[in-house]
Amino acid sequence: MPDLQIGRVIKPHGVKGEVVVDPSTDHVPERFAIGEALRAVQTGKERQLTVTGMRRHQNRLLVTFEEIRDRDEAESLRGARFMAAPLHDDSDDGYYDHELIGLRVLNVGSVDADTANRRAYEGEQPEPVDIGEVTGVSHGPAGATLEVAVDADADLPTAGSTILIPFKLAIVPIVDLDNEALVVTPPEGLLELA
Repeated sequence: MPDLQIGRVIKPHGVKGEVVVDPSTDHVPERFAIGEALRAVQTGKERQLTVTGMRRHQNRLLVTFEEIRDRDEAESLRGARFMAAPLHDDSDDGYYDHELIGLRVLNVGSVDADTANRRAYEGEQPEPVDIGEVTGVSHGPAGATLEVAVDADADLPTAGSTILIPFKLAIVPIVDLDNEALVVTPPEGLLELA
């Protein structure tokens, strides 16, 4: 499995080499623990940085590294992505962003999860309609949102554009990695919002 992005440097903070990091992991304490060696990737360059401090600040992290001593050095990290091997947690039934990107999006209408399953797998009519592909996943305080590129030939007013679909069980009841698709049961009007 490829390495995952666990965070990204937004900007320096203060004059002592601290940086603002936007974390993209559910395992912040483990990933950014003091003494942890992080692999920073930035425009073709890669370097190891050792965490010497981490604290939360406005939904982000303020992190210091042994190798970064002042604001100028911290500025050189702007945009760097921290990469790490996936943590294996058998109790977690979530998905990594890279697993969702590229999945086809099948619309079964505004129905319950059981009906969605029957339409997707048992041939109940009407069958799912392939509307596009997941091109990105964004994370916010309310949870993850799927960025979906709607096919140009889709029978939707948003054909050819990108729409946002909240990644919530009520709206995305089925994620089928084996068949490279997910099933959506959008509320009325959601797929018409661009």
